[in-house]
Amino acid sequence: MPTLDVRDVPPSDRHPQIHTVFEDMDEGETLELVNDHDPKPLFYEMQAERDAFDADGYEVERRGPDEFVAFFPKE
Repeated sequence: MPTLDVRDVPPSDRHPQIHTVFEDMDEGETLELVNDHDPKPLFYEMQAERDAFDADGYEVERRGPDEFVAFFPKE
């Protein structure tokens, strides 16, 4: 499972980097995304723009005040 920690990435660079990693994944893989906030806006963006994103398999866990881990599965 690819893991991407974007907490130290400038906000303007986060989504493009996430999309690149997601596109490079194989079908059936899940991107584990570590972020400093709930990535709900990214969920909606992925749902609208990426046909291969399995929105039903999406999960997010809050592991600390500045640590959210979201799972973006690829169909």
